[in-house]
Amino acid sequence: MSAPGPVMVEAAPSAALRPYVTRLCAFREHYAAPVTRSEAAMPGAVLVLAFGAPMEAGGRPVTAFTGGLGDRFIVTRTAGPIEGVEAVLTPFGARRLYGVPMRHLTNLVVPVSDLLGPWAGLLVERLAGTPSWRERLALTDRLLRERIAAGPPLRPEVPWAWARLLESGGRVSVSSLAGELGWSHRHLVARFHDQVGLPPKTAARVIRFARARRLLGSGVAIAEAAAACGFYDQAHMNREFRVLGDMTPGQIRPRPAGAGSAS
Repeated sequence: MSAPGPVMVEAAPSAALRPYVTRLCAFREHYAAPVTRSEAAMPGAVLVLAFGAPMEAGGRPVTAFTGGLGDRFIVTRTAGPIEGVEAVLTPFGARRLYGVPMRHLTNLVVPVSDLLGPWAGLLVERLAGTPSWRERLALTDRLLRERIAAGPPLRPEVPWAWARLLESGGRVSVSSLAGELGWSHRHLVARFHDQVGLPPKTAARVIRFARARRLLGSGVAIAEAAAACGFYDQAHMNREFRVLGDMTPGQIRPRPAGAGSAS
C-alpha cells in the first residue's frame, strides 16, 4: 500500500473529446482516518468512475457517481482505499452523455448506473482490470468519446452563449446574450435549464467564482481579483465564496514566502 493521501495523473482529452471534457485524471486515495472536504461549485459536471471503498458525497454512499452543475458546494467524506478515473464534463458533454435535461441533475449526486445503466458498470470493471493508469485514461477517453458521439445532438446557440460567458468571466449580461441570439429572456433561461442545468445568471455566478479562484491561486491580491471579476466589493466576494465554495478568498490565496502558518 502506498503512503496515505491522494495520488493523481492527468491527461489532456483527445481533440475529439475536448468540446465535451475539460479534464481527465486517474487517481488513488486512501487515508488513515476519514477525510471530509467541501467540493466547490464549478462550471462543469464531475464524473467519477471509481472502484474500491465507497465514499460519501452529497449525503449518500457512492463509488462511481456523477451529477450536474450546481450553485453550492457539496460535502464529501473519503476513507478509502478508492481509485479510478475522474472526468470533468462541459454541460454539453454531460447533456449528450446522459441524455436527460440537465435541470434534472442540478445540485445532485447520483450513481453513474442510474444514468448510463450497465454500460457504466462494464466501464468501471474494465478500468479495475487495467493496471496502467495511462491505459485507464486512454480507455476512458475512447469510450466517453464514442458514447457522447452517439448521444442526442445539440443546437449551437446555447454552447455559443456558454462560450461567451466563459470568455467574459461571467460578466456578459443575460439581456445581451438574449439580444444577440434574438431570443426572449424566458426562452434563453429554458434552453439553459435543459442544456446547462442552471439559468444563465446563476451560471455566470459560478463562472465568476471559478475565475476568482484561479486569479487568487496565481497570487493576485484579493481586492484586485474582486474588481477584475466584477464583484461589488470584497464583502460580496466573501459571501459568494462561502455559498459556492465553503471558503474565504484568503484561504486559497498563496502566502508570501516565509509566512508562518496560522494557529
